Amino acid sequence: MFTATTEDDKESQPSTSSSSIEWSQPCIHFKFSDILLATNNFDESLEIGHGGFGKVYKGNVIKGSSLVVAAIKRLDSMSSQGEAEFWAEIEMLSKFRHCNLVSLFGYCNHEEEKILVYEYMPNGTLEDHLHRHGTPLSWLQRLKICIGAARGLHYLHSGTGIEDGVIHRDVKSSNILLHESWAAKISDFGLSKIGPTIQPLTYVNTLVKGTFGYLDPHYFSTGRLTRKSDVYAFGVVLFEVLCRKHAVDKSLDLEQWGLVAWAQSSIKEGNLKSIIDCDIRGQVSTKCLKEFIRIAERCLLCNPKQRPTMAEVVVSLESALSLQEKSNGSLQAAGRSIFGRVLDMFPYPSNEDNSAHGDSKLSSNRNVGDTLEAESKEFTILFPSLRVLKFTDLKRATKNFSQDLLLGKGRFGEVFLGWVDKNTFAPSTEGDGIAVAVKKYSQGLPEWKTVVSVLGWLAHPNIISLLGYCDDKKHKCLLVYEYMQNRNFGDYLFGDILDVDKLLSWERRLLIMIGVAHGLAYMHSSKDQVIHRDVKTSNILLDQDFNAKIGGFGMARFGPEIAKTGVTTRIIGTLGYLDPGYLSNGHLSVKSDIYSFGVVLLEALTGQQAWQRHRYYSGLVKWAIPFLEDKNELKKIMDPRLGQNYPLEGAFECATLALRCVAKNPKDRPSSEEVLQNLEHIYVVNK
Repeated sequence: MFTATTEDDKESQPSTSSSSIEWSQPCIHFKFSDILLATNNFDESLEIGHGGFGKVYKGNVIKGSSLVVAAIKRLDSMSSQGEAEFWAEIEMLSKFRHCNLVSLFGYCNHEEEKILVYEYMPNGTLEDHLHRHGTPLSWLQRLKICIGAARGLHYLHSGTGIEDGVIHRDVKSSNILLHESWAAKISDFGLSKIGPTIQPLTYVNTLVKGTFGYLDPHYFSTGRLTRKSDVYAFGVVLFEVLCRKHAVDKSLDLEQWGLVAWAQSSIKEGNLKSIIDCDIRGQVSTKCLKEFIRIAERCLLCNPKQRPTMAEVVVSLESALSLQEKSNGSLQAAGRSIFGRVLDMFPYPSNEDNSAHGDSKLSSNRNVGDTLEAESKEFTILFPSLRVLKFTDLKRATKNFSQDLLLGKGRFGEVFLGWVDKNTFAPSTEGDGIAVAVKKYSQGLPEWKTVVSVLGWLAHPNIISLLGYCDDKKHKCLLVYEYMQNRNFGDYLFGDILDVDKLLSWERRLLIMIGVAHGLAYMHSSKDQVIHRDVKTSNILLDQDFNAKIGGFGMARFGPEIAKTGVTTRIIGTLGYLDPGYLSNGHLSVKSDIYSFGVVLLEALTGQQAWQRHRYYSGLVKWAIPFLEDKNELKKIMDPRLGQNYPLEGAFECATLALRCVAKNPKDRPSSEEVLQNLEHIYVVNK
């Protein structure tokens, strides 16, 4: 670690002590005798790491009523990290909780001994796998690790329901820990600084601290610390992951051995692909690489104001991941779901939904045949990643649209299961190719065009992937989607699937809602902002691992279209989920999606449908509100299939969030980013 100071910029030592810290999360004060027992008197055979701070040991400690594996960090008395850093770490990790931050179980402060007790991370650090063990990490694994770390930093920078955010000040690969599932978690907060999140750039005149190779040049030269200093360091990590080179690497043919200068020089000379780690060179798609390099280079810009926020970094990396997955054709080659035929996978508002549909100029199908050829040329130019498929090929892929392969029916047509070749998308047979969902339109050209227009450029792990389309003049329009093995969320909450209590546990419900929130945050923050307009449980699709993906984009509005129709006379949506403000005044905004999301969250909690005439005539929201402000009342309406297998505190926090989402005034509703952060916080704290 590098430390520099000047006479004009001395850092005062914090006066923080164990008695003055107020923690918002439980933090155990371990006895030194407990630490000795857990580490067998600091037995060297239990040592799992060491650094400038001292050594780390693996040991078992008692947390609550459970015996858990922990990483026990013992501060060396000769370490450059002193008491201030020790208490800063405790304060930081007691105040902030997130699934991409390492969890602090507690601490021990005994005479000269200062010890921190963390959750144990079986896969060590990212640095270990990149530079020490030579672990064969795939490109997809590396991308997901980067996304996890970026989410953790974004949470630190923005906070959640609190006024303070955090500047980490020592972002590097050795401070990114990896869970047994390879999930990334940010660690080591000894150098971190807390500051108000309301300030766009939080300048802190302070002692310059950090690590060579990752240190923001602007911070180094001016002593001005901002969140963008973390962004710079993360940009270095991105190149480290791509190139498998140290931030300061003696193997590089440069006087100062700096990875950043070497990578930037290589890119400028047109040698981009040559800098990629040879182990993954054949795995990285061109489009994904361009997006990854674009955001990495932006992170490293000299002017901090020109660097992206971590929110932008997360969105770009998630986009890169989706581009890579599309390129891989990494759809699961699945046969039928174990739950049988998938029903209504790409649902449309039915008559029972009481949905309004169609401006006269949009709902008309006049001159459909004449329009298709022009639309095809337009889409081919705008969305080159989408495949244009022949009707005859899709007919063969679905066995002539066999009713045995029917997945669902909607107002505009039917959806069939089909098989195509992974690379060419030529017709294939079950077991030989990959499964796809083919939607065959019988009407509804405007909805077909909307879906292609929106999904042609959206790319996110929590949004359904459109793979291609057919615009055969005679046979109307067809769309080809990735195949989702596990139906949709509504089928599990309200359908007749057996063992729902096992398949739809509290944790799984919460993870599904987090996935949807990720997708909405991406849509709402994208350059051409997308408003879904029909968020509901049946439009939340589930893959074979129950990862949630938002579907049903036929009613969506985006970008310039929103500006032109901020207030519209065409009201679209589904009863029970429809924002009352949008319904009454026609004003469309992203907060309409938030209202609908709040209804879905209530459905996940209660197991009750948004609209049931025989139970309540005013909708789930009005029925549920009287129960949401008291924990004991909430228990009365929780889904009985959950039994007692849910944390009451976590459920109450979800209910409180749902109440905010369905607030009458849209201005009182949280943003999708706030929703995401709150749900992630609930998930981590109540695990």
